[in-house]
Amino acid sequence: MIASKTSQLDDAQRIVITGVGLAAPNGDDLGQFRQALLEGRSGVVPYEIRYFGKTIAGVCNFDALRHQKRKELRRGTRAGSIGIYCANEAIRDSGWDWANVDRSAVGVYIGITEHGNVETETEIFLISGYNYDTSVWSHHHNPRTVANNPAGEIALNLEITGPHYTLGAACAAGNVGIIQAAQMLRLGECDLALAGGVSESIHTFGIFAGFASQGALATHEDPTKASRPFDQNRNGIVVAEGGCIYTMERLSDAKARGAKIYGELVGYAINTDATDFVLPNPERQAQCVAKALNRAGLNPEDIDIVSTHATGTSNGDSLECEALRNAFRGSQRTHFNNTKSYIGHCMGAAGALELAGNLPAFQDGFAHPSINCDQLDPECELPNLVLEQPRELGKVRRILNNSFGMLGINSVVIIEDLGGH
Repeated sequence: MIASKTSQLDDAQRIVITGVGLAAPNGDDLGQFRQALLEGRSGVVPYEIRYFGKTIAGVCNFDALRHQKRKELRRGTRAGSIGIYCANEAIRDSGWDWANVDRSAVGVYIGITEHGNVETETEIFLISGYNYDTSVWSHHHNPRTVANNPAGEIALNLEITGPHYTLGAACAAGNVGIIQAAQMLRLGECDLALAGGVSESIHTFGIFAGFASQGALATHEDPTKASRPFDQNRNGIVVAEGGCIYTMERLSDAKARGAKIYGELVGYAINTDATDFVLPNPERQAQCVAKALNRAGLNPEDIDIVSTHATGTSNGDSLECEALRNAFRGSQRTHFNNTKSYIGHCMGAAGALELAGNLPAFQDGFAHPSINCDQLDPECELPNLVLEQPRELGKVRRILNNSFGMLGINSVVIIEDLGGH
């Protein structure tokens, strides 16, 4: 197996992940999340939201009061709360000496699909009980809905004075947060970074109504079986909330403090379909994968696990599989899996959260499966597609993470195990 291009770089230009904090519908930390993926445990449950009514969703159950007071929860947003929880847990996991960290040298880069809908819908609902008298509109509304809110709430909570912003990249946003952090670290704009994605999507009825109007909202008598990528009878997306934030730093700094290293970002790419509002373009997706491989100096057969984006929609899954068959043609080594089958679609958090679910494969050597595929759609056939049961791969060296979104945005990251570090 060839070495990636980054191995030829100075350690000050090599970017590594040193901490993981997450909130998923089936786990509140990486250990719980990984165990659920290996055991096939779904986090999708019955759910009800005003105006839309009864449905299903991926709902998180983390302890929001671990890092916030009740007053802070009332003032802030669900996305901000998820981000605060994940960021604090990532810092704890990283071993950063937070009390002595220069907060002006910390950057916060958080991907989102959308933000502000929850708060606006809630305020309109509340003032409807007062004959739409806007004088009762919350004075917290503007800071809750500004686009930088999730990253800003994290910065306020952790007293970070370095750069912070959110990146609106639809459902490619989790990967985009990671990519932005790496670029800023290499530019010297920060020395430490908190990066990933968050989503509060289940708290806006508009998301459910929108997918339902598209005929793209999943239904099933058993909520745990509703999210079924690749299955012949899949019928749409399960909306989910969640978050995953990583601590990222230069390899030279991580080595200097003897840090635990989850992996190195060795390749990435972002491109655009420029063909349709919602329908994916498999040619552009394959090009995005190829660009990430080229940046890393790798061939398709150098990738052990591909974490697919597949959401459970008819066209989306089959078109991504077409892209992957083209991108990985001839590779006998590469295995493919999916995480949305367990938790639904966590929107802006999806890319970061799904990557996290695969990272422990560097230690345990297993690819977790995609579940709920009772009958594989022939259009979704992939060589070495891991279904229903974990597959032991032996040594896992590299993971490629796909994450795509509306308006044709595609993102790919490649993480490599550094072995002894």
